[in-house]
Amino acid sequence: MRGLNLDQLITFATVIEHGGFTEAASRLGLTQPAVSMQIRNLEERFGVRLVERVGKRALPTAAGRDLLPFIRRLREEMEAASAAMGRHRAGQVGRVRIGTGATACIYRLPPILTALRSAHPGLEIIVVTGNTPDILDAVEGGTLDLALVTLPAGRLGLSIEPVCAEELVCVGPRGAVPLPEQTAAPEMAPAALADETLILYERGGTMRAVIDGWFMAGGIQPRPSMELGNVEAIKNLVAAGLGRSILPSVTVAGPQDCDRFAVQALTPPLIRTLGLVLRRDKVLDAGVRAMVKAITDMR
Repeated sequence: MRGLNLDQLITFATVIEHGGFTEAASRLGLTQPAVSMQIRNLEERFGVRLVERVGKRALPTAAGRDLLPFIRRLREEMEAASAAMGRHRAGQVGRVRIGTGATACIYRLPPILTALRSAHPGLEIIVVTGNTPDILDAVEGGTLDLALVTLPAGRLGLSIEPVCAEELVCVGPRGAVPLPEQTAAPEMAPAALADETLILYERGGTMRAVIDGWFMAGGIQPRPSMELGNVEAIKNLVAAGLGRSILPSVTVAGPQDCDRFAVQALTPPLIRTLGLVLRRDKVLDAGVRAMVKAITDMR
């Protein structure tokens, strides 16, 4: 069907619907010669006559009558396509694929996704969790539309914008015996944790790299007894008295956490920054734009 002109098909159907070239030209906003040329070109394309004149009326030939049902279906599909694209344009439907770490997924995304789903009930939202390098690979490869990851992170083809800062704290079981190095100050320094049983994030993620950097800046090489990728698993082990951890303060700020954990500030303070990641050449449809706005509003 190469070369078949949809405008010519619509013009032909309009001529038949209104019984003449002049009325069709008026309806389509064309000149009568332009309408005549479109019909002639369409007939040449198919190699058959499509219109015949009976008095002053333009009527379809047998071939023209057979063509009309196809044009009717094409019109219906065009209207459906236009309506679908209009819903995408308005952000009413679509799909957004976002990647993030498990901690941000649990503690940062829920209110964002709730507000987004309320404003755009037809929007499909897919959340993928993983370590920052894997998430960046997926954004770079186009299998994710955007990401919310722990910084630092960098790729030449990606735009990375800081959006939120979180304080990290030392978390121990409620009622834990204070460490000797703590007695003079409420803050926890790297040296105070040097001989402690540590339960930390697993290696390979940016969060673990940030925590290791804090220890090493204090002259300590951390040697955790357990490494896990799930913050809730870490919290449960700490609450059971199996060790201490370093976690974002937001993870232990819930109403039940005060009964389970002893939380102390770190010295020097340790901050992790979350960043919004997009491909530099990413085409932002309405759904992705809505997600970007919801995340940047975290500021």
